Amino acid sequence: MSKPVATRHALRNIRAFRGALLRWFNANGADHPWRQTSDPYAILVSEVMLQQTTVRAVIQNRRFERFLEEFPDLNTLARAPENKLLRAWEGLGYYNRVRNLQKTARVILEKHDGEFPPEPRALESLPGIGRYTAGAVASFAFDYPAPIVEANITRLLSRLFDWWKPVATPENQNQLWSWAETLLPSRDARAFNSALMELGQSHCSPRSPRCHECPVRDFCNTRNPEKLPLKQPRRRWVEVDEHVLLVRKRNGPVLMAKEEGSRRNGLWKLPERDHDQLADFPLLATRKYGITNHKVTMYIYHCTPSQLPPPGKNTREKFHSCNALRTLPMPSPFRRALADLL
Repeated sequence: MSKPVATRHALRNIRAFRGALLRWFNANGADHPWRQTSDPYAILVSEVMLQQTTVRAVIQNRRFERFLEEFPDLNTLARAPENKLLRAWEGLGYYNRVRNLQKTARVILEKHDGEFPPEPRALESLPGIGRYTAGAVASFAFDYPAPIVEANITRLLSRLFDWWKPVATPENQNQLWSWAETLLPSRDARAFNSALMELGQSHCSPRSPRCHECPVRDFCNTRNPEKLPLKQPRRRWVEVDEHVLLVRKRNGPVLMAKEEGSRRNGLWKLPERDHDQLADFPLLATRKYGITNHKVTMYIYHCTPSQLPPPGKNTREKFHSCNALRTLPMPSPFRRALADLL
């Protein structure tokens, strides 16, 4: 079935476009937990959490609610020890996000008397908050008329205006933000921005968009929605092997190594060695997982404490009891592996 032909233009018929979008959203918008509040702290948590995590994953695992139960306000987040903070964020990845969230809590308490500034420019000055997050907090918490552009809105706008230019360049990003700002009404920014984003998620999906059910189909100029937006070619997957050890004392404690790199700094994992150091050890299991553009195969070997090969320089390793492992922050692939092996 061919895509419906546009009969109007979103910019030349802007009031009609806004009305069609908002009527659809008011009748059909999803009742996500972060839409049930106007608390800027809760909204900031949801936005940071959703940056690299799907809505479905956050909702299915109650990530948002569980984080707010543990850190219900700026004060509890600002005072939280790193181990507890990383453990609460476990499974969401990109752990610098939660570190910046804590830094933001401290800055707001120290420099803003515990009150969030409503203006996007002031919000952008906070740690780890970029243009999108600032606009999201401003519009969703304060109904401030601030535009937002993220992946769903980029896709929607590119198709709406039949725009055949690469979306990743600074110049073309500016065009997307300009359209988002022009379309945004001076009132009800919270609902309008939510509607744009949700329409991109629900109807204007990357593959098989539901054009015939779209509430703004009369305004959509593209004839080839599946081919838009134009993106940079995806980075190739890099295959990586990871060789780790399960080392356990007779009374139960397990040897863990603390990560020092930028990606997982502060998390604990099974100690790693070069493959040639482990050639004579029995292989217990293999696990596969992905991280950024890497496909990792984890090989897990069994080793007694007395057989342990020497670690590399500046490696911090320590035995932890099984009870301590439950509260120790660690990457999800290692959490799952330990659950199976122990």
